[in-house]
Amino acid sequence: MKENKKLEFKSEITNTFLKTVSAFSNYDGGTILFGVEDSGKVTGLNNINQKCLEIENKINDSIRPQPDYTLSVEESGKVIALRVNPGRNTPYLYKSKAYKRNDTATIEVDHFELNRLILKGENKEYEELHTANQNLTFEFLAKKLKEKSGIESFNHDVLKTLELYSDNNGFNNAADILSDNSSFPGIDVARFGESINIFLKRKTFEHQSILKSYYDSLEMYRDYYQYEEIDGSDRKTVSTIPEEAFREAVANAIVHRTWDVQAHIRISMFDDHIEILSVGGLPDGIDKNEYLEGKFSVPRNPILANVFHRLDLIEKFGTGIRRIIQSYSNSQSKPSFQISDNYIQVNLPLIQKQSNLTNDERIIYNLLSKNVKKSMSEIMSSSSLKFGKSKTNELLKKMEEKGAVVIEGTGRGTKYRLR
Repeated sequence: MKENKKLEFKSEITNTFLKTVSAFSNYDGGTILFGVEDSGKVTGLNNINQKCLEIENKINDSIRPQPDYTLSVEESGKVIALRVNPGRNTPYLYKSKAYKRNDTATIEVDHFELNRLILKGENKEYEELHTANQNLTFEFLAKKLKEKSGIESFNHDVLKTLELYSDNNGFNNAADILSDNSSFPGIDVARFGESINIFLKRKTFEHQSILKSYYDSLEMYRDYYQYEEIDGSDRKTVSTIPEEAFREAVANAIVHRTWDVQAHIRISMFDDHIEILSVGGLPDGIDKNEYLEGKFSVPRNPILANVFHRLDLIEKFGTGIRRIIQSYSNSQSKPSFQISDNYIQVNLPLIQKQSNLTNDERIIYNLLSKNVKKSMSEIMSSSSLKFGKSKTNELLKKMEEKGAVVIEGTGRGTKYRLR
């Protein structure tokens, strides 16, 4: 038994546990076991009934509003289990401060997160709030709605239906984000050369509808990762990175990001992969496995999600991640996902169809790229490589024979790259 995000051990009863009660109440709940050392060793407590009363009094006297919790005695009467349920009336404060869990640690929330907890307690979303920018136009949104839904007249009734406007509060933040003269951050797209120090092209799409920024980013993707192939009298478009995966990743980055942080969505384009980084981690109530499996969807911005759904840019059933993964079903390279409390990054590699490579050869293949030459020492330094130098050298020679790898130079100057 080890501590985790939802489980904490306390060998004694001190006021420090109250911070964790605040954290569990503000988010996904959790359990504190008293009478257990950090290592998981049960040391037990004396005077169990008195200790339970002490815990209860500390919580009732120190946490506001009153959290939802239960106390029970376990381990043959030696351990007290304090189970804290997620609260509805956030933020739950200890000494006028709110806390959250960061892996096995409990930390104070920052200003942005505190505001989010206040909105959560009021059952509101940031996108619903009144925007200071009330001189908004929606030519691009109107154009796309006409194309997809046949809406000819774009007026205040349409804006009300889309929940972008109300008679009492005017335009909200979601309307600002979708407007032609948006005051919110947009999308920063960069095409890199052989390293991140070489910019081949950079475009920052801002001060416009986030919808237009989405389509502008798509055009940059098509410039670099699609080409036309002639087959007899027919022309067909070939994608080196699936367009469906790129569309889904960028749309998800828009719909699920935290818009109260003034940072652009960042798209980094490389020779062999694309990185899409969105501000904000997972929405409350979803863990990493649930996110990757697409079991259910909890959009952080339901108004934006509804507009994107009406434009057929996302599905309402939380299938986006599964569709990204499915688009690589015939490729030996697969997309990957990096998730933290502050961001989500989707990595989309080039499609690789070298089905004749062995599993060991595929490991080396994934370490190389077309334009960047690597030495044997650079290949061997990778933490994902489990082979010795002799076997790696043998595998590289076989991959050269199969036409997957190019070997250049001799001796210590030998370099390897993908064909």
